[in-house]
Amino acid sequence: MSAAVLAERVGWFVDLVHGMVTRLMNEHWNSADIELLARGVDATGRRLPSQAWMAMRRLGWTTSPPQGVTVNDRIVRMAQEQAGRLLRSAVWRAGLIAGVLATWPVDPRKRTAEEWEQVRTAVVGGQDLPAGIIKARTRQIAAFLKANRRLPADLFALESAPKALAMLLLAACDRQQATIERSEDDPQRALLRLQLPTRPDPRGYADWRWVACSITLAPTIARDGVLHLPTLRVRDGTVRAEVAYTHAVPQTRRSGHTVALGVDWGLNTLLSAGAVRLHRDGEITALGAGGQFRAAGVLAKLHRLRRHSQLLHAKSVRYRRLIDGRAPDPTLADKQALLAEELRHLSARRSRLNRALAWAAARWAVDQAIAASATVIYVEDLRSLEAKHLSRTLNTRLSQTVRGQIVDRIRHLAAETGIAVVIVPARNTSKHCPHCLTPLRHRKAPDRPTVAGWKWAMCPCCGWQGDRDQGAWRRIAARGLTHQATTVTDRVSGQMMIRSVVDTLEAKAVITPSPTPTRRTDRSKTGPTRRRTTRPAPRRRRAPSPAWPTGSAGQRPEGPVPTDRHRLPRAAHRHQGGTTISTAIPRHRPRGAELGAGFHLHAHASPPRWETIPDSVPDTGSTS
Repeated sequence: MSAAVLAERVGWFVDLVHGMVTRLMNEHWNSADIELLARGVDATGRRLPSQAWMAMRRLGWTTSPPQGVTVNDRIVRMAQEQAGRLLRSAVWRAGLIAGVLATWPVDPRKRTAEEWEQVRTAVVGGQDLPAGIIKARTRQIAAFLKANRRLPADLFALESAPKALAMLLLAACDRQQATIERSEDDPQRALLRLQLPTRPDPRGYADWRWVACSITLAPTIARDGVLHLPTLRVRDGTVRAEVAYTHAVPQTRRSGHTVALGVDWGLNTLLSAGAVRLHRDGEITALGAGGQFRAAGVLAKLHRLRRHSQLLHAKSVRYRRLIDGRAPDPTLADKQALLAEELRHLSARRSRLNRALAWAAARWAVDQAIAASATVIYVEDLRSLEAKHLSRTLNTRLSQTVRGQIVDRIRHLAAETGIAVVIVPARNTSKHCPHCLTPLRHRKAPDRPTVAGWKWAMCPCCGWQGDRDQGAWRRIAARGLTHQATTVTDRVSGQMMIRSVVDTLEAKAVITPSPTPTRRTDRSKTGPTRRRTTRPAPRRRRAPSPAWPTGSAGQRPEGPVPTDRHRLPRAAHRHQGGTTISTAIPRHRPRGAELGAGFHLHAHASPPRWETIPDSVPDTGSTS
């Protein structure tokens, strides 16, 4: 069958499952059922299975298709699996809302220290919960209080049942519904066989037929990986398969590291990273001057898209008010629908840019660790970072960064090579000197030592000076190596982290500067000095550039331009090197992005140049 027919049949299948999930969610979206699910045991006291569909069946929560439609038991499993996952995710949200309501502050806009301690104690895992999540839920409850003049009873009075996604979770099925296997001829292709309906409302099992679909696997999927049944979605008339796979990776360890990579966050400089080495005598030295991943162009593009989205949203709200007014204008309905479609396109574009930025930054950070032979990556903990006390622009840009996505991608890519990722407390990493732990003096620039700023750091004690972020990654890596014995693994998320800083260990977290190498070359004069002419160097061609040749032969034009191309390729205007994503440009020019040049025109990274850069006390500039 053609791709269009396949997408149509998968769409019928998705509609059937989506309807059953919606009915199942509406039936059990209440506090009693969520509390029963949160206990983790059934009526007989047995522990609920980890599979969501099995837990739903143990509790007796089932669903059925519409009247007259015939589906098998595996399709009901898919609906129960998706609904069970949504209901289990609501357990944590219900506990968070209950803790915030039980400790409702006097002033919701600003809690006192005692009120913060009370709400963190009332919430399960509240001590490690970012303050931004608690504030967001507080604002949500405050909006409900303002609109209804009363506090909500629980999560279910505050929110309606979440909307189920249109997808097929084939992982809840068995071989009687779907199978997947690699192709013997080409390991990067797989064959998916599943039963699809031949009509929107199948009346019997004869309306379900087996269909074989050839899938092209992504190059990131290991050749020796074991494929699992995918999740199917229909996007823009095309069936997409999200394939999960399993393969063996080296085991990571919490301690015993000697070479570590420290990663620091920034705004224009999204990531600053560098490697350090822990010697047997406890001395820590830096390997090279580090590198930077700058994404000012991408962030500027995201900022423009956000502003455009806000303008369209305000216009859409205005149209909605006019449509719902006393004298509605029927011509505004088409404009309202057009604005809603444009808003969806903008949201999808921002999501794609954020995903691309997160993957590119994570790939760069892991490559730095691989090049330095590091066995651990230490990332500062910015879960409690809030956008405040800055300008309006900086607050917005800080709140729009994708730090959480980058950490997840770094953890995923590092696990494939056996590199551990540990979260380190971020206290005073940019404030103290990496060599002597003395509070730094922050200035505007190295050539303006008397103008206060935040970018350039100078130590009044040992004389070290450098970029603020370059000093921060040294502090993060040194703190992680000295505190690696206190690394713990979270039982719920499985993430490695260092929860607190020990003063005795912190005193040892200093970078020992390497001595500046002395030049041994003999520079004694052995002959007369060569006479230098004052005449400037001649150009390669004095004559003006000739016109483009009309035929295959002719004089070559000026410059390294091939004679057989009448138009330069687009990449020739980017000045891209072989070791960098792109070269820095004097200012942001969105021209390339408007022409479709892509994402990497505006993301710049430093090459991994460990061991080749001699260590020195001052950092006088960028490393790219």
